[in-house]
Amino acid sequence: MTAHWNHLPPVHTDFRLPFQIGALHHIGLDFLVDPDPVRRRLESENSDLDVTLFDSKACISMNYQLYFAQFAGGGSLTQEIELNIIAHPKASSTFLPDLCYRQFAEGQDQTKLNGCWRIQVVCDSPLAIKAGKELFGEPKRPAWFETVMPSPNAAPSGTWRVTCKRAGLENGQKIVPSDKTMFSFEIDLTEVTPMPVSMAPITMYGRSPSNDNGGRTIAAPFNVCQPYLLYPLAPEDEDRYQVSVIEHESGIGADLGSLVGDAKPVSAWAYQSPPVASQHRPYYARTTE
Repeated sequence: MTAHWNHLPPVHTDFRLPFQIGALHHIGLDFLVDPDPVRRRLESENSDLDVTLFDSKACISMNYQLYFAQFAGGGSLTQEIELNIIAHPKASSTFLPDLCYRQFAEGQDQTKLNGCWRIQVVCDSPLAIKAGKELFGEPKRPAWFETVMPSPNAAPSGTWRVTCKRAGLENGQKIVPSDKTMFSFEIDLTEVTPMPVSMAPITMYGRSPSNDNGGRTIAAPFNVCQPYLLYPLAPEDEDRYQVSVIEHESGIGADLGSLVGDAKPVSAWAYQSPPVASQHRPYYARTTE
């Protein structure tokens, strides 16, 4: 039977959608870069999508996520990094508004056709790796992370520091860490004035499994229920951030080198779930009259 664009992709019986996230800590960096290498990279994987241009530049968006999800049998804490090309379906190109990057970053594209084609995803949860591949068509593989981030349980700071390290996946069920670093990034947003923006829902593009209508392009909204904070970055902010690639030969390091190169981020954006409960400082209970 012929597959039509308006048929919903099947959902594996192991999963229930939408996937509900109980807490999220999310930081992203956007780079405006030469579109030619980006277009070649996208065309090598997906001929249905085209690179979105902002003032003749392509956008590469990298983000780190730490999130909690509650299941019937307990809880799961997951970390991952995505490297994305901002793209849109070629068949819908006539519906796109003409936007500069700042308008896009502020969430002014209400068509939500400009979204993230994930070229690299690394993750420390076997369940999230399985779900990412089978539900959302992500090229997801194992990794583990060392992080420093702003926290209400630490001294006030605007610094995010994320180190991504190699890992294996044993029997599809256990992450096996390695001490080999793939890349890291750091940014200090302490004195950068942010603005609240309504970016969500963010359209995430992927490729359905090959046994589902030949591996068609799929799109899934990622909806954060409160505003993000957008941090515009200027040339004088160069000392605030650093991206260090250790493994240049393959994977996410190779794509950072070939697509981003020496480009500087034009903005950072972040979201941190607010606390929902707190336990306060103890005091001495009176035990005698």
